[in-house]
Amino acid sequence: MDAEIIYLKLKNIALQEFPDIVVSASLTKGPLHTVKSLRLFFVDNSFLEIWISGKKYSYHWQRTGENIYRHDNAPHKKHKHIKTFPKHFHYGSENNTKESSIADNPEAAIREFLGFIRKNI
Repeated sequence: MDAEIIYLKLKNIALQEFPDIVVSASLTKGPLHTVKSLRLFFVDNSFLEIWISGKKYSYHWQRTGENIYRHDNAPHKKHKHIKTFPKHFHYGSENNTKESSIADNPEAAIREFLGFIRKNI
């Protein structure tokens, strides 16, 4: 499936199902105007950047200050000890990693992560 179509579906889910926390959404474009990510902006001035390429993904929530929460499946060797490797969850900082149970399906994953964000805003 075309990346832009996936990002547009995710954008619609965020705006339609999470209007209480999502203020706006935009597609970021790279060279040749191809869509490279989706960025969502929240009521607390934080944002979520979603990057999907094939089977690789990153859902990166950046809060005010230095708090980050990110589910990704980059196979970093330092995370091999995590039971769900290569999937892992950066909980509050780059160095605090945990198991990630986020869905592999992007539509299910965005709903899960936006539910987490809703509880923590």
